Amino acid sequence: MSSQLRAEISTAKRIVVKVGSSSLTTAQGGIDTKRLNLLVDALAKHKNNGHEIVLVSSGAIAAGLAPLGLQTRPKDLSLQQAVASVGQGLLVQHYAESFAKHGITVGQVLLTAEDMSRRSHYRNAQRTFAKLMELGVVPIVNENDTVATDEIRVGDNDRLAGIVSNLINAQALVLLSDVEGLMTAPPSQSDSKLISEVKSFDELANIQIGGAGNSGVGSGGMSTKVQAARIATAGGIPALVTSAVNLGSVFDAKNVGTVFWPNKDKLSARLLWLAHATEVRGFITIDQGAVIAVTQKRASLLPAGIKKVAGEFEVGDAVEVISESGEVLGRGLVNFDSSELPNLIGKNTIKLLEEFGEGYDKEVIHRDDLVLIDEKITRN
Repeated sequence: MSSQLRAEISTAKRIVVKVGSSSLTTAQGGIDTKRLNLLVDALAKHKNNGHEIVLVSSGAIAAGLAPLGLQTRPKDLSLQQAVASVGQGLLVQHYAESFAKHGITVGQVLLTAEDMSRRSHYRNAQRTFAKLMELGVVPIVNENDTVATDEIRVGDNDRLAGIVSNLINAQALVLLSDVEGLMTAPPSQSDSKLISEVKSFDELANIQIGGAGNSGVGSGGMSTKVQAARIATAGGIPALVTSAVNLGSVFDAKNVGTVFWPNKDKLSARLLWLAHATEVRGFITIDQGAVIAVTQKRASLLPAGIKKVAGEFEVGDAVEVISESGEVLGRGLVNFDSSELPNLIGKNTIKLLEEFGEGYDKEVIHRDDLVLIDEKITRN
């Protein structure tokens, strides 16, 4: 029953809450202090009742629009970064002042894709979060938009929230938006209904999941929230998507929003990192025999099954493993770099030993370094 899962979320000792730009700012840009204070009131009450909270907050770019006299979110990357630089300080200042009224200290944590994709940085982030929560601080997390590049344009604070949930071993993830939850159709359609719970992502195969809304200040949308829920639930963490005004009801275990059931067979922390936080450096296309071997038999990937290699990567980098039809099957850490691997394509162990000697008869990707991706993704 979804009521049981909602109760688990409301009583979770450690919880990640993500809030989007549209829930914090006016349509013209600039921070809506009333809405921000209402959000903080609910978070502070929950924290003062004994819960640990990490807040992943968008809004830096949106908060910087009005002070700079801009009407809409800029498309130019350098201007986005400049606006984020102005807005981030304003956003954290408002949070600090609002939480201080409840006797709570906040700390700013700015992360980039590199902080998540490099294992050493990832572990450093874990230690930082652990110390902040030990001190009773509420971490305010945002992607570092002032230096980010491609990821600044894709609303990845939702995805970041899913990764952070696993990074800190949270017991729940709550994703706040400006809509009630995941709907059966776009909310503008009269026959659209709220989906109360999702037990398997296969249930969403025929659901039209939208992108960013019409506010003009955000960059995500429901699709990125579903992706964040997928990341969290893969690690055994339940997720809930709802409107920001419903946060108090979430903490009271009321029947609001959409809950996503956690996977029973959760991935290890290392494989979660590999699946969702690493930066892909290249692509390896494999034949049908190798597809069966790695997906059904859970075997290692050998050179004999490889058809094509793309990208530039070194030993230990993450690459995507793709079928000949372009379907992404998984992600793994390679044992050869991109300059030597093409010479090994299609050759069996005996042939490799004859041509190159010892050391070249090993797996391209060992099965322990390969994680399968259940999300349907196709690369051209």
